[in-house]
Amino acid sequence: MGDITMKKNRPRLFGTDGIRAVANRYPMTPEFVLEAGRTICRIMGKGRADTRIVVGKDTRLSGDMLVSALAAGICSMGGDVLTAGVIPTPGVAYLTRALNADAGIMVSASHNPYEDNGIKIFDCHGFKISDEMESAIENGLAGFKKNGPYAQKDGIGTISQLTDALDRYIQFLIKDLASDFLKGVNLVIDCANGAASKIAPLLFSRLGANLTVLFDEPDGKNINDNCGSEYTETLAQKVIETKADMGLAFDGDADRIIAVDEEGRRITGDQVLAVCAKHLNDRGMLKNRLVVSTKMSNIGLKKALAREGISHLTVDVGDRRVLAAMIENNAILGGEDSGHVIFLDRHTTGDGILTGLRLLEAVIESKKPLSAIAKIMTVYPQVLKNIPVSEKKDIFSIPEIANGIAAIQDKLAERGRVLVRYSGTQPLCRVMVEGPDPAETEAFCDEIVALIQRHLG
Repeated sequence: MGDITMKKNRPRLFGTDGIRAVANRYPMTPEFVLEAGRTICRIMGKGRADTRIVVGKDTRLSGDMLVSALAAGICSMGGDVLTAGVIPTPGVAYLTRALNADAGIMVSASHNPYEDNGIKIFDCHGFKISDEMESAIENGLAGFKKNGPYAQKDGIGTISQLTDALDRYIQFLIKDLASDFLKGVNLVIDCANGAASKIAPLLFSRLGANLTVLFDEPDGKNINDNCGSEYTETLAQKVIETKADMGLAFDGDADRIIAVDEEGRRITGDQVLAVCAKHLNDRGMLKNRLVVSTKMSNIGLKKALAREGISHLTVDVGDRRVLAAMIENNAILGGEDSGHVIFLDRHTTGDGILTGLRLLEAVIESKKPLSAIAKIMTVYPQVLKNIPVSEKKDIFSIPEIANGIAAIQDKLAERGRVLVRYSGTQPLCRVMVEGPDPAETEAFCDEIVALIQRHLG
């Protein structure tokens, strides 16, 4: 593989979740993505002539362009491409493992607007690639020779369509569930005009749900547009209107989910973690009685888990960080407040549809409404604001910002906390403040936002 240490002064291409940018701007140009396909094939296929890579996409207008570029790059190195079409990101992870492929690549920018796009890469086991593999790919891209060596004659790769990709993935998701698992359940789903638009209605209908479907008509430009996990207002209204038992909102690539209870209240990713943790723990299925989440998790999650005798480990932001800690500590449940939840006993990555099924299972077996079982966790007032920044300097190297943050944390003491970090995928600084009082929490957050804007905006 060669040297995997990043060369100095070269900006990283990978953020917290793959490579992401505005489509047709570097690095999400066809030229770059073609080179990425070549490099991924060469490094992850280890130079073998029988390298196979699964490629999927969400519904963005730029998806066809970038998938075509990826496929061309892979084929030019002698790799064969198995295209899955429009499919959730965790579907690509599953197919990669199930088909014994060398890698899987999802073309998506997740919850971002349609003009953005990106690539997420999975290894042959269906796990997102490691930091070391990311560095190897970045170094490989930087040192790639424009004149090859490329495959010649009959060594050039081929492209095949996986016509049964969605059905394979559905069968995986509903394994061990009764065919009438959701009989009598009134359910509303918001597909975000994204990758869940076809598969989610098929799956939940097949399991017997009385289903109302929102935002399942993608046109290439309406993905995540005032819908999906980031915008649950319409979903909440429809749940109340139809007297549904709950609502489920996916993001653009369906690897995360946010729920709405029967009263129209938003159920956060942390609450979903708490509910599922209790459900698994009560059944004796929560391995090591441990849940892993990120530093962004609400204080209420730790308190809820402690009451249930469940240990709680926090790590840096990013589902890969969560997964790494789960594997290291032999845990099967972890996730993020954004709704990205990993059930390691069932899948190798966060899966919005699987999470929805696990949440429904908890509700059905408890014989209580979602609003009741979600009360296991009290959500402490939390304010999160995103501030555009012109550059990403070390926040705590700027005395005014560092001192301001420290002063507010001192005022909150044990009653709350402050977390300031840069987005791994966008030119944003994220400021999160938790506290016992909504007005006080908002005011503290605004103080830090003003400092960030003054020095980094």
